[in-house]
Amino acid sequence: MIADQVDRLVSLGVPSIAGVTESDFRAYSAPLAAAADTGDAVVIIHPTLVQPARLAPLLVRDGTPGFVVEDLVDLAEFVPLEGVVVPSEPLYLIDRVERGDEMRNWSPEEALPAIAGRGRTPLTISEGISWLLQEPAQLESKACFMCIGSRKPKVKARGGLDARTPALWISGGTGRDGKERKGAPKVGWCWAGNRHTWLGFASAAARRPAPAQA
Repeated sequence: MIADQVDRLVSLGVPSIAGVTESDFRAYSAPLAAAADTGDAVVIIHPTLVQPARLAPLLVRDGTPGFVVEDLVDLAEFVPLEGVVVPSEPLYLIDRVERGDEMRNWSPEEALPAIAGRGRTPLTISEGISWLLQEPAQLESKACFMCIGSRKPKVKARGGLDARTPALWISGGTGRDGKERKGAPKVGWCWAGNRHTWLGFASAAARRPAPAQA
């Protein structure tokens, strides 16, 4: 239920992270109460309310908080891919999320047209994190996912995209992650042309803004 999801975000401390009171946060969520609650809708925190890097530590697995990898300090510069239209409200909904396990061992370049061909839309990194805040069990060993709805534009006259694509998986506690982070939810990235046997491509059937108020 939408109300239960809002309560969970409050219990996790999202209003404090956003720099708003609980009352203000609940006011943002109030219009969602008028939305058709299909039972599979997920409440999404827009990055203008809380940046994904600040939400990552709320992804706790076996007592270990999530984190963003050290070479993704520019995560805030990853914006919705062209054609991925995100509502402007602080909180909005996405419907019928899938992890995309059937596309494991595909590259992002291969997965994007397949997702679009099914009439679905790839998740942004904020949407992926928001989903896991509600359903942490969706992040499983050897069954994690990319969020290819977010890409970073290159700052060059000829344009184009940064070759990295954000992803969510479980840290092995090696390298710069550190042993203390073994098993933690990890916000990382993969090259757009690479395949990984343990990463699918999360997508949703639709995004929904809060219904207009009469």
